[in-house]
Amino acid sequence: MTKLPVLALLCSSLLLPLAAHAGDGCDGLPNWQQLKQALANARKDANGGFNLDMWGTVVATDGTVCAVAHTGAKVGDQWLGSRVISAQKANTANAFSLPGLALSTANLYSATQPGGSLFGLQFSNPVDTQVAYAGSAADFGTAKDPLVGARIGGVNVFGGGLALYDAKGTRVGALGVSGDSSCADHNIAWKTRHALALDYVPAGVSPAKDDNIVYLDKTEQANGFKHPLCGGTEDKVTLPPVRKQ
Repeated sequence: MTKLPVLALLCSSLLLPLAAHAGDGCDGLPNWQQLKQALANARKDANGGFNLDMWGTVVATDGTVCAVAHTGAKVGDQWLGSRVISAQKANTANAFSLPGLALSTANLYSATQPGGSLFGLQFSNPVDTQVAYAGSAADFGTAKDPLVGARIGGVNVFGGGLALYDAKGTRVGALGVSGDSSCADHNIAWKTRHALALDYVPAGVSPAKDDNIVYLDKTEQANGFKHPLCGGTEDKVTLPPVRKQ
């Protein structure tokens, strides 16, 4: 008769540190409502792609998912596969940005192609599928999304993932956006980060010394930190400059 309460107490004691740790890294980052509002506003703009509904994910510096949101009224209003991709992009931008150097997922495209200096990087930290597909689909994109509090992993090497830096220039996590062309994803992520005032980017590999997308010419082979055009007018979209301390 006493075994069940003891077992329950043991399980609770094991889970409490994990839950506390999952919450600690998210302090100061956008909550679900803030992410959803900023993402929805950015998606309403002209972004040069297909004008589709989007997924967005915020992760802390340890890779813990802090919030997942979508812009459509229901889960099926945006590509379901893009939920995990948005989290993967956030994980990548966080994992490969530093306090003094931001790399967007768009910046990683050329170097990870065959013959590139980072070829194979996209296979190095696979998505945890047990985390990615856990829980009820009815909770996807809500404040109760099953990804929240977990680490999903994954590496993505096309546009849509950006590191987050606060007004002190401190890297505090990353944002991933998915659901349109990869170039439009980058534009929407950029505007979302700007709306959240977490774009105090210290340095980057673009000509402007930030982590903006750098487009290949139509006939140019992959090189440096460049990203291919996506076929729309994404490269014509004017993005706000990053903030400076």
